[in-house]
Amino acid sequence: MILNVNAHLHTPYSFSAFRDIDDALDRAVAEGVKVLGINDFYTTEGYEEWAEGCKKRQLYPLFGIEFISLNESDQKAGLRVNDPANPGRTYLSGKGMSYPFRLAEPYATQLSAVQAASNRQVEAMCRKLNDYLRHKQVDITLDVAQIRNELTKGSLRERHLAKALRLAVYTACDNDVSAVQSVLENLFDGKAVKSLLNDIAGVENEIRSNLLKAGGVAFVPEGHDAFLPMEKVQEMIVAAGGIPTYPFLADDVNGNYTDFESNPERVADQLTGRGFHSVEFITTRNDVKLLEKYASSLYEQGFVVTFGSEHNTPAMEPIELSARNHTPLTDRLKQINYEGACVIAAHQHVVAQGLDGYVAGNGMADRSKRDEFRKLGDSLINSEWLVNQ
Repeated sequence: MILNVNAHLHTPYSFSAFRDIDDALDRAVAEGVKVLGINDFYTTEGYEEWAEGCKKRQLYPLFGIEFISLNESDQKAGLRVNDPANPGRTYLSGKGMSYPFRLAEPYATQLSAVQAASNRQVEAMCRKLNDYLRHKQVDITLDVAQIRNELTKGSLRERHLAKALRLAVYTACDNDVSAVQSVLENLFDGKAVKSLLNDIAGVENEIRSNLLKAGGVAFVPEGHDAFLPMEKVQEMIVAAGGIPTYPFLADDVNGNYTDFESNPERVADQLTGRGFHSVEFITTRNDVKLLEKYASSLYEQGFVVTFGSEHNTPAMEPIELSARNHTPLTDRLKQINYEGACVIAAHQHVVAQGLDGYVAGNGMADRSKRDEFRKLGDSLINSEWLVNQ
């Protein structure tokens, strides 16, 4: 039997559908997912809790992190990479990061600076949102310190503002449906609320879409200091013992791809040229047949391939992975994902011994050793299970 893997999960240490890490791991146990990767934006603060929680539940932990980087040459060329709205902006993950986490200078300072810049952007959005609430004569003022203390684990995201505003409106209206609708429609300049008010995720997404995203009254664009160059992020991931990983956006609901991702053979060559040996997919975004086509092509060309669900919105979805429209993954996809998780598990283990992992300290990988790392990872994961069964 192929063990179920979800290699990309956000937690409340950035933003998450989960109440806390215990909630995430308990759901994984209930759904039979055995190998789990934490993958928060810009932070590794959840690693210790993740490791301890997995150990207590006999789950195998993987350690990741996510960044938004910028490739200036792609930006100048107008090339959409894995952000469909922003040419050059490139999401990157680090897989198999060191645990306990360690990061030498100058990278530690650079990571802290990016974290601070991200928080400053959301603080600026909160100020604009409060100005707008006053303009609309809505008697609500959001306190960014209170949001940080009550709704976050330290990292501020725009989704925290959407959640805070939704909570404040519901409280101010005593959860009266017509009153809540009236306030929100006022804030949306007369636009009707589409979601039922007990659809918390839907309401928060509407708040975010109408007020906080680009074009919204409280939107504040990220400053240049919010993005490290793509190559610098790759260096940082390697310096922290990890594997730089390219997250595919892949097909949208109409079967379209970004410019960069439109051809699986070409993108494989380009990613290799950019120093990537690992890729991942958030499977709920993609048609299962197209997902298998792309994942299989990349796997056959030597990439480590893993899948995840993110869970970085208010919507609670299953942790057991599926493709778009809740289509089950094929056995081929499950096998590719498990083998990728095995390579990451082996990499974590070897790096913890002070040795070069699948991706060495110079950022290079010998893809001919992928099967060797797969076998080691499979042994590690299954020996963990044999000991604990």
